[in-house]
Amino acid sequence: MKEINGDRMHGSIFVFLKRFVESGHNYSTWIKLLENTGVARLNTPYQMHEVYPIGELFTLMEAAANLEGISYHTYQEQFGEFLVPDLLLVFKRFVNPSWKTYDMLQHIGSHMHGGIRKEDERTSPPPLHVSKVSTNLIIIDYHSKRKMAGFAVGIIKGIARYFNESHLVNVIPVTEPDAERVQIRVQFS
Repeated sequence: MKEINGDRMHGSIFVFLKRFVESGHNYSTWIKLLENTGVARLNTPYQMHEVYPIGELFTLMEAAANLEGISYHTYQEQFGEFLVPDLLLVFKRFVNPSWKTYDMLQHIGSHMHGGIRKEDERTSPPPLHVSKVSTNLIIIDYHSKRKMAGFAVGIIKGIARYFNESHLVNVIPVTEPDAERVQIRVQFS
């Protein structure tokens, strides 16, 4: 398993990954992923409010991507898009109910990630630098050794879908998606 200096991920992401795998397959597929990857969680399932080594997430997502026959980056993106409704439900206390996609993206780093960090200092969501270029363009600078920009792109698309604005939002990674620093252009029409 790939590790990044003891980096840990919030348990909700693992629980949502399990749901994502089961939504396309079933519970036994999840168990097989755990067994085949050597992730020892059969008797101690992931819990929402715990934290777990990021390497376990990478290992499980890579195995799931292989199972689906798609690239790791594509799998990250699909998973990111899938988890948005649950993510917004679990962390709704950090979201202003009047927000739509544009507002949500402007505040995702400060309100969502900042709130999660304050609530549980064991977690370390990556900092997102959001620049409002104009009323129809936002640039998000994702910088993380986790190299999960595909996940970020999926979450952005999932937010647009959640607010029924997919037809108004075009998400374009400007740099290589597997880099530590990725710039994401979000164009609104």
